[in-house]
Amino acid sequence: MAKRADILKRFGQRVRELRKEQGYSQENFAYACELDRTYMGGIERGQRNVALRNIERIADTLGISVAELMNGV
Repeated sequence: MAKRADILKRFGQRVRELRKEQGYSQENFAYACELDRTYMGGIERGQRNVALRNIERIADTLGISVAELMNGV
């Protein structure tokens, strides 16, 4: 059985996928979320253990629920 990618990497990939679908650059998306661009980059690379408040900010910026954001993670 193949090992699943780490949850931080899976979450980061999900955020990147949804961000790109909505046409945001990483910098503009971070700004819209009121997060630092380097922090957002760390999230998307799976290097940050994201706080629940920031997960909610990301979901709100994308216009989706936290549950939808976590779908497939």
